[in-house]
Amino acid sequence: MKTAEKLAAGWLLTLGFMFLTLSVSAVMEKNTMLKPLPSGNDADSGLDFVNKEALFMLDTTARQGFIFGVPTMVLGGWLSLSLYRRSKTEQKALQQQASDRLQSIFYQMLQQNHGRVTVLGFAMQSQLPASVAREFLDEKAKEFNANFKVNEEGGVSYHFDV
Repeated sequence: MKTAEKLAAGWLLTLGFMFLTLSVSAVMEKNTMLKPLPSGNDADSGLDFVNKEALFMLDTTARQGFIFGVPTMVLGGWLSLSLYRRSKTEQKALQQQASDRLQSIFYQMLQQNHGRVTVLGFAMQSQLPASVAREFLDEKAKEFNANFKVNEEGGVSYHFDV
């Protein structure tokens, strides 16, 4: 469904742009037709010949291009904007879901290990890279005033008061 909506928005914007371009082109061509010609020295130079049928066609083309172009562009823009907003909302929901999952794993580990959590244990349990797991635990340690203990190999364990 999302792909169809993206295609529809793209086609509407493209079609609207084409209509408006056609309208602007007709207006510019009409203005070019109505420009006075430079005067010459012969007697017939004062006569102006205006092709009224061509002017009528250009007016009609400009009007129709505007009438069809503006609503099409507005509809395509509205559809694009709604797709953008929906994707942002879905992205926030996914981030919230991931955050809730990490919180749940963190609290389960605290209960199981009586307040002691290691980076390796949390990374394995949450299936996160070690650097991301360390950042998460550092934030929680600051938030809950945890103590750190470093073992002989340099591994850090976080001790939270439960």
